[in-house]
Amino acid sequence: MEKKTVVLYPGVGVGHLAPMLELAKAFLRHGGDQVDVAIAVFEPPVYANGFAATVARAKASNTSVALHVLPPPPPPASDGGDDADPDVPLARMLRFLRATNAPLRDFLRALSSSRRVQAIVLDMFCADALDVAAELGLPAYFFFPSGTAGLACFLGLPAMRASVGTSFAALGDSAVLSFPGVPPFTVADLAQGLADDGEACKGIIGVAARMPEARGILINSFESLEPRAMRALRDGLCVPDRPTPPVYCVGPVVSPGGDKDHDCDCLRWLDAQPDRSVVFLCFGSMGAFPKKQLEEIAVGLERSGQRFLWVVRGPPGAAADDDDVGALLPAGFQERTEDRGFVVKNWAPQVDVLRHRAAGAFVTHCGWNSTLEGVAAGLPLLCWPLYAEQKMNKVRIVEEMKLGVEMRRRDDDDVVTAEEVEAKVRWVMEDSDGARALRERAAAARDSAAEALAEGGPSCAAFLEFLEDLLASEGMVNV
Repeated sequence: MEKKTVVLYPGVGVGHLAPMLELAKAFLRHGGDQVDVAIAVFEPPVYANGFAATVARAKASNTSVALHVLPPPPPPASDGGDDADPDVPLARMLRFLRATNAPLRDFLRALSSSRRVQAIVLDMFCADALDVAAELGLPAYFFFPSGTAGLACFLGLPAMRASVGTSFAALGDSAVLSFPGVPPFTVADLAQGLADDGEACKGIIGVAARMPEARGILINSFESLEPRAMRALRDGLCVPDRPTPPVYCVGPVVSPGGDKDHDCDCLRWLDAQPDRSVVFLCFGSMGAFPKKQLEEIAVGLERSGQRFLWVVRGPPGAAADDDDVGALLPAGFQERTEDRGFVVKNWAPQVDVLRHRAAGAFVTHCGWNSTLEGVAAGLPLLCWPLYAEQKMNKVRIVEEMKLGVEMRRRDDDDVVTAEEVEAKVRWVMEDSDGARALRERAAAARDSAAEALAEGGPSCAAFLEFLEDLLASEGMVNV
C-alpha cells in the first residue's frame, strides 16, 4: 500500500519548530506504516535565535523525516495601513508568514508530483496558509503548541475584543479578563502585542478568527493537566458564534531526552550531585538578561547555599565569546560557588538536565515547551515569565495547575532581586510543608503525563482518533 504524506508547517522560530519535530515522531510511531512526514520551514526574519543549529540537529537526528528549508519569499510590503510598525517583531512575523503562501504552494505542488499529499498541519500563526490548502483541496489541521488553556484564550480573543469595545490597553493593566475554562488574568498578563490594537494585535485576532476553519486542532497538552479548559473547548464556549472543530489533546509533545550527542560537562557535573539537590535555571533561546539582573541572580544563588546549574546568556547585543561567561557575573562568583554550582554559556541539553536524578527544581521563563518538559520530569517550577504568552502561562501554572510559584519582580524597575532569588530557591529546595506539597503535586503530574502517552492512555487515544480522521480525508485533489 502506498504511503500518504503529511506536511507539517511550523511557522517561525525554534519554539515552534521543536514541538513540530516531536509531532513528526508521533506520526511515525503511530502511523509509520501508513504515512510519511515532511516538514516545510522558512528561516525566520525574526525570532531566529538558534534556528539554523536546530535545523541542523533535526536533520541529523531525524533521518526518517524529510525536512525542507524553502527559499524565502520576497520581502513583504507592509499591509497594516496606518498601524504598520516595522519594529514590532510579531507584526513582522505575521507579514512574513502571509508572504510565504506562494513558495509554500509551489512546494506542495512539487511534492505532490511524486507522492500522495494527504493533509497539512499548520502552526497556530499560519492561518493564511488555509487559503493555500483550500486552493489545493488539501485538508488542514492546526497544531497549537501552547496548551489547552492557551487555545481557549486564543479562540476567544475575537469575541473578547468585540465585547470590551475598546483596546485592552484602554481598560488598564489591572483590569481582569475572564475567558471560558481559564483562570482570570489581568491585561498586564496578556501576551505581547495584544493590548494596543496595533498591527500585531489585529493580525493575531485575525489569525484566531480563522482557526475554526480547520478540520481539527491538535493541542500540546494532556487532558488531566488542564481539564477545565478542555471542557470549555468541547462545549463550544470559546467560539460563541460558530462550531469549534474537533480538538485533540495529544501531549505532552516533548523530547524524551537521552540524545547520545549530549555528552557534556554539565551532565557529568550532575552525575556527581545528590538526588534532587540541584536547581536548574534556564530561560529559553531568547532569555537574555542585562548585566544588572545577572548579578542579582548570582548574588541570590550564592546566598541561598543551594546547588545550582545555570544557563547564562549575555545581555542582548553582547558580543562576548564562549569563554568569558565569568565577565558577566560578579567578581569571584564562580570560584566561591565552584563546590556547589555550575555555569554554562548559552545552551544546555535541557530535557536531559530536567530528567536527571540530581535535578530538584526548575527556574523557567514559562515558555510552554519548557513548562511541559518540567512537568514531564516531575519538577516544581519557579516561574519567571519574560515575553510572548509567558505571563499568561505563569497564571495557569501557579493558580490552576498549582505546579509552581512566581519569582516576583520589584515594582519600580522590573528586576527580580537577589533577595527574591535567595528566598524562592531556598523555599523550594528545603523541607517546608508548602514545598513538600508542591513536589508531591509535581510528581503526580509527571505520572499523569506518562499515563496520557502510554498505549491506551488519553493522549495516545486522541492521536489515533486524529490519525483516523486524517487518513479518511480526501487528500490533495486540485493540483
